[in-house]
Amino acid sequence: MPPLMTAAELHACLDSPEWRVFDVRHDLADAAAGEAAFLAGHIPGAQFLHMDRDLSAARTGRNGRHPLPAREDFAALLGARGLAATNRVAVYDASGGMMAARLWWMLRWLGHEAVCVVDGGLPAWQAARLPLETGPARAREATVFPLRAARTETLDAQSVLAALERADRLIVDARSPDRFRGENETLDPVGGHIPGAKNRFFKDNLAPDGRFKPAATLREEWTRLLGETPPAAVVAQCGSGITACHNLLALEIAGLPGAALYPGSWSEWCADPARPVATGAL
Repeated sequence: MPPLMTAAELHACLDSPEWRVFDVRHDLADAAAGEAAFLAGHIPGAQFLHMDRDLSAARTGRNGRHPLPAREDFAALLGARGLAATNRVAVYDASGGMMAARLWWMLRWLGHEAVCVVDGGLPAWQAARLPLETGPARAREATVFPLRAARTETLDAQSVLAALERADRLIVDARSPDRFRGENETLDPVGGHIPGAKNRFFKDNLAPDGRFKPAATLREEWTRLLGETPPAAVVAQCGSGITACHNLLALEIAGLPGAALYPGSWSEWCADPARPVATGAL
């Protein structure tokens, strides 16, 4: 499956029993906002997954703001929601794929490749005047969702630290340029970035209409950023492992797959004062 689909393409698939739709709208400043928005109106047949409860594990204070759950736990949750290995999955949000890319990546992390992001999310669906449903999600019969080999690589903090001494790895930070420089940090206790990282703000993957730029444009921009570094040598990170997935999705759209994710990202990295911190622009 291609990594993106249009709202119209999804609408044409809604009556097919092989499709499952997940709504992952979330507001980092208001954890209840996404679920409230889902109840007020969502794509028919969609189910809601909460970024904190469903797509993240418990925080310890040293594992970042959105640590990944165990693969087995997440597979069990998806099975309880009725997702089977034979299903095709569409995921959407209302923030340019910022949250949807996390679930797209996580499904591939479980080995499920039949997943795509709805380009433009719910705003694109509404702009096309397509129908909405209100209230709780429709109940689905539980299944057993199997774990397969992960289709993406992850690195822990120790591996990222070791990579700082190597010329064959490139860390790419998806946060805004000011936070990358160590300015205006409001989410984490320490400002700055991992030494040697380059900055690619995830919003730079989007056109003014909130949809992804054309594949050729993304490929040109990312190739310019990476230089001689092959995609398989890239480590994507951000503040807590969410928007880094947006960059991974953009690389996939651009035909530059293979980059790894540092799930703990800056919020985990800066929790240990022994880890090095850089500030300012490169």
